[in-house]
Amino acid sequence: MEIIIQPTPEEATKIAARIIARLLSRKPNAVLGLATGGTPQLLYQELVTMNLNWSQVKTFNIDEYAGLPENHPQSFHSFMRENLFRHIKIPARNVHIPDGNAWDVEKFCETYEKQIRAAHGIDLQVLGIGGNGHIGFNEPMSSLASRTRIKTLTRQTIRDNARFFGSRSNVPRHVITMGIGTIMEARQIILLAFGAKKSEAVASAIEGPIAARHPASALQQHPHVTICLDDAAASKLEFAGYYRETFRNKPAWQR
Repeated sequence: MEIIIQPTPEEATKIAARIIARLLSRKPNAVLGLATGGTPQLLYQELVTMNLNWSQVKTFNIDEYAGLPENHPQSFHSFMRENLFRHIKIPARNVHIPDGNAWDVEKFCETYEKQIRAAHGIDLQVLGIGGNGHIGFNEPMSSLASRTRIKTLTRQTIRDNARFFGSRSNVPRHVITMGIGTIMEARQIILLAFGAKKSEAVASAIEGPIAARHPASALQQHPHVTICLDDAAASKLEFAGYYRETFRNKPAWQR
């Protein structure tokens, strides 16, 4: 696990974007796992400016609200279209987003897992982190071996997302999300977190015990995770000084 702390979200995001750009230059047909929300929005804006070749890239989004129409302004289908896909040249057949309106949810989730395997797995998974430590919509006490499935949102997540829907009562109660076990099978993971509101969740994920109550803590067991933070999100890390020092003093060949 590499922890990269930068003064601002913009500076941290640029590092994450360069990692993705390097992957696509090395492997034009890479498979990306994508997240939504305010945190990765900066990342997608940066990627769009880089004029990368997306013609062979395949993407799998990590989650979607259940029961929300795809064209709803707060659906993740709409988010991805507005923030990334309409700005790049990626074949529609290469884009995969969970179907929140699937008639048979269990069958859809099994199919989504099969589609990921058929693509030979995810090369790089982009993640954000919730204030309660969730990744994707794997809320606290989710199984660390879980697969794509339907989940019920916690009160905190509903409260956190109410600003997008106008009120808590308008926030969908259920989602379809990749499981933690699915996420952990990605060959590389980038997690971004910005702002003081994420600092406790970040500290638990990086320096706390591995436990279902802190879903992101499972990432401690992944062999290739990069966590990009701003100063505020890193403010409760006990070893923040060490993380800064190691990043400044990386060998030239690692830069």
